[in-house]
Amino acid sequence: MTDELLGRHRAVLPDWLALYYEEPLEITHGEGRHVWDADGNRYLDFFGGILTTMTAHALPEIAKAVSEQAGRIIHSSTLYLNRPMVELAERVAQLSGIPDARVFFTTSGTEANDTALLLATTYRRSNTILAMRNSYHGRSFSSVGITGNSGWSPTSLSPLQTLYVHGGVRTRGPYAALSDGEFIAACVEDLEDLLGHTRPPAALIAEPIQGVGGFTSPPDGLYAAFREVLNERGILWIADEVQTGWGRTGEHFWGWQAHGRNGPPDIMTFAKGIGNGMSIGGVVARSEIMNCLDSNSISTFGGTQITMSAGLANLNYLVEHDLQGNSRRVGGLLIERLRSAAAQVPAVREVRGRGLMIGIEVTKPGTDEADPKAAAAVLEAAREGGLLLGKGGGHNTSCLRVAPPLSLNVAEAEEGAEILENALRSIR
Repeated sequence: MTDELLGRHRAVLPDWLALYYEEPLEITHGEGRHVWDADGNRYLDFFGGILTTMTAHALPEIAKAVSEQAGRIIHSSTLYLNRPMVELAERVAQLSGIPDARVFFTTSGTEANDTALLLATTYRRSNTILAMRNSYHGRSFSSVGITGNSGWSPTSLSPLQTLYVHGGVRTRGPYAALSDGEFIAACVEDLEDLLGHTRPPAALIAEPIQGVGGFTSPPDGLYAAFREVLNERGILWIADEVQTGWGRTGEHFWGWQAHGRNGPPDIMTFAKGIGNGMSIGGVVARSEIMNCLDSNSISTFGGTQITMSAGLANLNYLVEHDLQGNSRRVGGLLIERLRSAAAQVPAVREVRGRGLMIGIEVTKPGTDEADPKAAAAVLEAAREGGLLLGKGGGHNTSCLRVAPPLSLNVAEAEEGAEILENALRSIR
């Protein structure tokens, strides 16, 4: 059955639409932190549909909200008042920390970042964007143009002039040997030097923790230090929270809060986990930035009643059950368990991350050279053991990504760590 579906997939879908595993699997249903494939195999899900199933599979509270809303009305567009959209926008605006915030809903993180770029370039009357090396911001024409990861940027054409800044990767590059304080100082100096050679940019866009780039991050405080330089020149800061938002990092509700000495970002984008699988993305910005557009606009599918109802139910569950705190506690145990296991595997260069956002970088033993074949082998071995992982990284996708639903319990974390340890030990 799977072979037949794979043949149909290849006959009608693009060759560049990636599939995991040598023998791709069809996931048919899920419950809690587990999913099942078409052959009846059960897996512990440590990737959550690319960090999207943030709370749990088949969560009754969300299923009920979606079902009840579907029985009333599913969609009407933004041309009409929409109570669930207003209610979710009120919650997001309050949680964002951005003063006098306005919220615009989209269908994805890509579209959210597109909107943020439109707002920033219009507000600042500049098409120059600062972005981080090793970054990823989506698959659209404009977001591909600012992506600093060649594996996810199929064209050099862009409506924007993009300038790439140091700092997104702590343990690689020319500043890797420096202390955290020296690292931040060197990156700030690099930013100031760059700004001395270009027309004033519209904004810096940055992921607090780089997602597709392999869960890499700078020392806490880097973006706060950048902000001082940006503020002097009126340059906006866009925080891409598509993967880091909603408490995934455990220590904070938003990733930017690790760099929040100078206040919240001017613009923040979000998506993935807020819908727990439903298509929700969005942008939050100060009112003068959000309202700077001087033409009409709508969103046909952004903010539909059914997705907003799902988002409200998911956010309520997340807050009421303190899943941020659970991410901090269980994620802390998991990362230490994985570091202990990886210490016995020469091919593991680094285990990094925070909360339930953990990266395991695989290299050729004793070197910094990426080993994507070994990483792929671990992915396969973990699947054989009943565990689904992700992969990424700026060096030939040699980083395993661990990002289970935030309701993961200690027993499940230990089960997953044991399977992953065995998979890592299988590297030859």
